[in-house]
Amino acid sequence: MWPSFSLNRPLVWMALAALAAVSWLPNVWLRLAAMGILLLGGVDVMRQVRHEHRRRTLCEEALKLSEDGVVISDAANRIVAVNPAFTQITGYEVDEVRGQDASVLASGRHDKAFYERYWQTLRTTGHWEGEVWNQRKHGDQYPEWLRMQAYTDEQGRVSHYVGLFTDISRHKAREQDLRRIGFEDPLTGLPNRRRLHELMTSRLRHLRAGEGLDMALIDIDGFKSVNDGMGVDCGDRVLARFGQRLARYVAGGVVGRLGGDEFMVIRTTTFDDHQAWITDLRSHMSEPFEVEGHSLRLGLTIGSCRAPEDGNDSGVLFQRMESALYSAKRYGRNHDQRFRPSLDMVGSRQLALVNDLRTALATGHQLELHYQTQHRLDDGALTGIEALLRWRHPEHGMISPGDFIPLAERHGLMVPLGNWVVDHAIAQLSNWHQAGLFEVPLWINISAMQLIQGDMESRLAAALSQHRVPAWQLGLELTESVLLDDRAGDIYPRMEALRKMGHQIAIDDFGTGYSSLSYLKRLPVDKLKLDREFVRQLPDDKEDAAITGAVLTMARGLGLEVIAEGVETEAQRGFLLEQGCPQVQGFLFSRPVPANELHARWAKQEQLA
Repeated sequence: MWPSFSLNRPLVWMALAALAAVSWLPNVWLRLAAMGILLLGGVDVMRQVRHEHRRRTLCEEALKLSEDGVVISDAANRIVAVNPAFTQITGYEVDEVRGQDASVLASGRHDKAFYERYWQTLRTTGHWEGEVWNQRKHGDQYPEWLRMQAYTDEQGRVSHYVGLFTDISRHKAREQDLRRIGFEDPLTGLPNRRRLHELMTSRLRHLRAGEGLDMALIDIDGFKSVNDGMGVDCGDRVLARFGQRLARYVAGGVVGRLGGDEFMVIRTTTFDDHQAWITDLRSHMSEPFEVEGHSLRLGLTIGSCRAPEDGNDSGVLFQRMESALYSAKRYGRNHDQRFRPSLDMVGSRQLALVNDLRTALATGHQLELHYQTQHRLDDGALTGIEALLRWRHPEHGMISPGDFIPLAERHGLMVPLGNWVVDHAIAQLSNWHQAGLFEVPLWINISAMQLIQGDMESRLAAALSQHRVPAWQLGLELTESVLLDDRAGDIYPRMEALRKMGHQIAIDDFGTGYSSLSYLKRLPVDKLKLDREFVRQLPDDKEDAAITGAVLTMARGLGLEVIAEGVETEAQRGFLLEQGCPQVQGFLFSRPVPANELHARWAKQEQLA
């Protein structure tokens, strides 16, 4: 920063020469001149001394402002000077440590070997830097980042040591917080998914002969109703207490929360009692929780597996537990399922199908619409056409909608699938309209996800406008489950808006869901589609015959049209005609076929007529 202090200056040397020569000069004038030079040299020396004093004062002030502690010790490591930050960090005043060995600050955390390496490095290189734990005046220990520098005199011997240190307690605490955030669930304090992977890997690695790992993935059934009925804060308390009870039950094991209402348990055991353990776990965790004066019992769905029998890799075991949990959910809530190899095969096949379905949606080449005609029962006249989605897989051939539609629902693909159907169905309607064919409604199926996530009304309006197709020609079929899905909110205004746009609305698969006269009376519905399950055994099955008659009578009373699905025999047709069913759809009249085949068949019928 500043030039070093020095009296090796021209004026100083001239003053010294004048001082030596003043008594030898022959006359007064020369002596006066020498005195003047001497005076100038003295002034220059005083100026240098004042500058050096100012530099020292500024350096001391700078050290006072520093938040880092500074300690200066002599060659014997006795403290000579410290700055105010030293006092603030350690609690020691200057007078308390001056002359003391710097080791008075040692915490005792470091062993003798550490200090031997420290002094060896400092004496060899003249510099040392690293983390050290020291102790404050009042006894509490703290971490600091220390930088030490050795200074030597003219002979090269160490005269002083200067240390600069920073209190890194806050940094350490922040590191702990970040680690806790990264590895702990913030609500329960239990390990999160990432930490559970590490703990499982560690336990798998240290399994001894004869030991095994029992693992269970626990999902609390219907926990949304707890949040809805008692509030989110109360729900959080229930989750925290659930985690605490689970941790007490498997003391010595591992308990973690994967998120939401899913927990995981791992125990190391030498007993081959996996199913008995799961049963006991369910019984213990199903005991009531006392919450705000209420006794709350929780239903549990559990997927489990055991290592090394079911795998010895944490990622594979996680996947297999999730497969077992999903399988348990398929059998209904409050059930448990242990992993078995067939689940893995199903899961792998389903994953491959999901990936292939994404590809099919991206390219659009494998998806097709097939069309099945609907007819008036008394004279066979065409009354409508239903568009049915088909997937022609390049390797597996035609895949049933019963296989890929549930996958699409679970993996968030129903909206793009539904949009694809809307676009292609309306484009086909436009082609038929231009050709003067099929002046009857074309019916398409609408999923719950299209109502929940998509802006279906706007998309329908835009597609109809683009292809210049009137709205009455596109009918919409919704299942009863869609009508009663809470996620869709109040569906009445949306159905009313679709009706005002000109669309007809039908309830598909009527009778297989939660049939209710109250919503039939309230909702704007034009048609009921009697499910094929009630038509298949007609007219021999008395129960199906009674249900069919009741539905037809009810529909007439409500002013609704009825179309029976799955009509395949003349006997079924005769019974439905006798009961007054106005419309039918099924193999007796037409199988679902591609558009070009339907066109060719219709043209042939027109020629025969």
